[in-house]
Amino acid sequence: MIEQQGALYGVVLAGGTGTRLWPLSRAGHPKFLHPLTGTDASLLQATVDRMDQLSSSDRVFVVTGVAHAAEVVRQLTEVPADNVLIEPSPRDSCAAIALAAAVIARREPEAIMGAFASDHLIADKAQFTRVIQQAMGGARQGLLMTLGITPTRPETGYGYLECGSVVGDGPVMAVQEFKEKPTYDVAESYVKSGNYLWNAGMFVWRVDVFLAELSRQQPQLAAGISRIAQAWDSPAREEVLGEVWPTLPRISVDYAVMEGAATVGRVGTIPGDFGWNDVGDFHTLGEVLVSDHAGNVVVGNEADGSKAGVLLRETENLVVVPTPGRLVAALGVRDLVIVDTPDAVLVCPRDRAQEVKSLVDALKDTDRLHYI
Repeated sequence: MIEQQGALYGVVLAGGTGTRLWPLSRAGHPKFLHPLTGTDASLLQATVDRMDQLSSSDRVFVVTGVAHAAEVVRQLTEVPADNVLIEPSPRDSCAAIALAAAVIARREPEAIMGAFASDHLIADKAQFTRVIQQAMGGARQGLLMTLGITPTRPETGYGYLECGSVVGDGPVMAVQEFKEKPTYDVAESYVKSGNYLWNAGMFVWRVDVFLAELSRQQPQLAAGISRIAQAWDSPAREEVLGEVWPTLPRISVDYAVMEGAATVGRVGTIPGDFGWNDVGDFHTLGEVLVSDHAGNVVVGNEADGSKAGVLLRETENLVVVPTPGRLVAALGVRDLVIVDTPDAVLVCPRDRAQEVKSLVDALKDTDRLHYI
């Protein structure tokens, strides 16, 4: 049983389209709604489930778009429908997080909230819970906490946190600077130094501390969110939301708040080693899901495809996403991604899976938006 006093408010950000997982992930049914966890649970459901030792279901909020709200409510039966906060349009992560913080602050002005992406996989739930509890300790001290992941390789697809000294008795470390996605050589130097963590995009803080920092750095955004929050429990909510939301700056929380807060010593981090993966592309998905003896992964089914419309012979290291009612057969190939959907098929080398986004960009450029 979770003690309500001092418990976490869990905020799940369910936005974006996951373009590197096209054509499985689409604007109308993005990746967080798909069961890419190796179980029947969607990424969104798994995100909420892993918070069950930190937050009761009435303290879980989800920020999502108009197009996905009904499916979010359908998938999250234990989360009150009123806790699904609907953005009229995408304004990036800062507006989404600020809206949740302001709504929570109306309920509990000094509440601690955690903000989590809906499309991350985490292997060790118990360790994740421990790390968040440690981060809550830093939040109680007035720090804006961001979770870092101990790097296992020189990764160019992630941002990094430059860590400073330990704050107090530990385990909280100061964050000196947020670093952009680096080149390989720079990433290699980061990993060798031991002073850098991957930026996982997960945050823990007191809502009043965050909103004060937002006001200091982003006064226009803070004022707009304040207006929306004041009308939240009134009949004027939709009118005010519709009027104010489009005027909010479209900016990420890292750029808007965290980088500036780090320069004045207000950001802390806890290294998190709990099997984190951001499921950024099909190659990554193939690395984290169960494979057969030859390294083949069939997404959403047994590794060998025995319960799917998949037939593999003399293949190695494939990632196959079948569609119901149609057979995907492969012979004598290796290191490929094969994704079959009712209206589009993708085939590409696994080592170029990050480039799938360029196909989505090409579809936009050629006005074939119905495929996106």
